[in-house]
Parts: sequence; C-alpha cells; structure tokens
Amino acid sequence: MSEPKPSDTALIRVRLDLAYDGTDFSGWAAQPTLRTVQGELTTGLSTVLRSPEPVRVTVAGRTDAGVHARGQVAHVDLDAAAWAALPGRSDREPGRALVSRLVGVLPHDIVVRRAELASPGFDARFSAVERRYLYRLADADAVRDPLRRHETVWWRRPLDVEAMDEASRALVGLRDFAAFCKQREGATTVRTLLDFSWTRGPDGVLEATVRADAFCHSMVRSLVGSVVPVGEGRRDRDWPRRLQEGAQRGSGLHVMPPHGLSLEEVVYPDDAELANRAVMTRARRAPVTTAAPAEAERTEA
Repeated sequence: MSEPKPSDTALIRVRLDLAYDGTDFSGWAAQPTLRTVQGELTTGLSTVLRSPEPVRVTVAGRTDAGVHARGQVAHVDLDAAAWAALPGRSDREPGRALVSRLVGVLPHDIVVRRAELASPGFDARFSAVERRYLYRLADADAVRDPLRRHETVWWRRPLDVEAMDEASRALVGLRDFAAFCKQREGATTVRTLLDFSWTRGPDGVLEATVRADAFCHSMVRSLVGSVVPVGEGRRDRDWPRRLQEGAQRGSGLHVMPPHGLSLEEVVYPDDAELANRAVMTRARRAPVTTAAPAEAERTEA
C-alpha cells in the first residue's frame, strides 16, 4: 500500500460564524440523549464532510439551555483534502460550499453564516479578547411583542432604568465576580467587565449590554438579577457593588431567565496577535492584582 500524500493527511483550521435560537436546545455542549447546539452542528458537519469520526467543534462561548446567539464563533480542524473537495464540480470556494451544504442538513434553529480558513494562531475560544451579550427585559411600561417572546423576559413591575444603569456601571473593571458565578473547583472568578449598561428602547424594552474578556458560569444572568431589585426600588444602587465586594454568592441574588440573553459578538485581536492571545488566556490568573486575561472556562448563561 502506498504512503498517503501530505495533502491527504494535513489538517487545516476553519473558522465558523453562526447563530442559533436556543429555545429548544439543552445548551451548547453535547450531552447524551439531549438536543444541543454542538451535537446538531457536529452531526451536520460530519455528514457533509463524510467524516468517519465526529467532527470536533471548539466554540468561543458555551451557552446554557435557552440562551441564544447571533454572533457565536467556533473552529474545526479538517482534513485538507476533504475541505478542497467541498465544491465538487462547482466553482464555489470551499467555505461557501460548506455553508450551502449545511443549510440542507442543519435544523432551522441553527444557521452557519460563514466558513473560512482561519488565520494562523486562531483559536475560537482562547484567542478571543471580548464577548458581548445582550439581555432584553420588558417591564410594565414596555410594549410586549408576542413575536419576540422567545428573546425577551416579561417583568410585571415597572423598572427605573437610570437606577439600574448607575448600579451596573459601578461593577465595571477588573474584579472578582465570585458573587455572580456558579463556581467550579480550581476555576478563577476574576474577570474584566468592560461594560455593563442599560437603555430603554423606543418600544420601552430595557436592554442591557454586557461586555467582558470572559464570563464564568451564570455570570451575566446573575449580574442582571442583581440590578433588577434596584430598578424595582427594593434595593439601593450600591447593593450590587456590595455583593461583588463580598465575593460570596448571596441568597438574595436572583438568576434571571435564560431566554432574554443572547451572545451578540465575539471580538478577536489582529491576526498577528492571535497566537499570543491564546497563550495568555490559557495561563491561569492567580491573584486579583494581576492584569493577565482570565481563562475562559465558559462564557455564560
């Protein structure tokens, strides 16, 4: 038997940009007997690529059950020959061919918008410098649109958006967010929160923008849950900051429903910095006084 050609065995890294409606998924991560985004995507890719083994997908942020994404990013390492064969007899680029073929095999609540060769050093998870989430909340003064009920939490009481915004902005910075995280053994809860702010749209719906280098488990929904009582007038504007400074998850903290949350964007550095960023992110952050990026164990939900 002749030796395989290098082109037959070489692996190439492909970046995938995708979106999904998380309503009917048990989160991102593949789980036996449960419908997950990763499970459906792996099956679709393996089918299109005719892979004898399940295609391994690495994602920027593992969202939980019910959480949506408009700007999710992932990467896969593929056989170079399989990538080159994707267009078949057409003159399409392999990435466009892959996107087109996935339309025929993926369920309608997942859309891969773009597939392209990744830049050298790119890692969807560890090269990211920022994740941006959006949380939508319709209080008693907002227009409740039933067509957007799967992405908007309906709240019975009126909320003071200015009070919520002030309380939220006080949490921005490099801090230990243990009070807002479901802690995992050996995992750091130190994060750099870049933005946490609120606005009320023309329809009266409150929207929170939450940006950070990375998020720990349940952090975004817990952050939102800490300022909702401020908006209701049940807590003062300094209460969320006092929770953070206490560095312990309090019994009075409410984790908000998942369906109001969406991963909107993942930001990466310039191509020349991708590999360095991945190395830095993998390094475990020790004391809170250090400014090294946190390890992105997961990004939310």
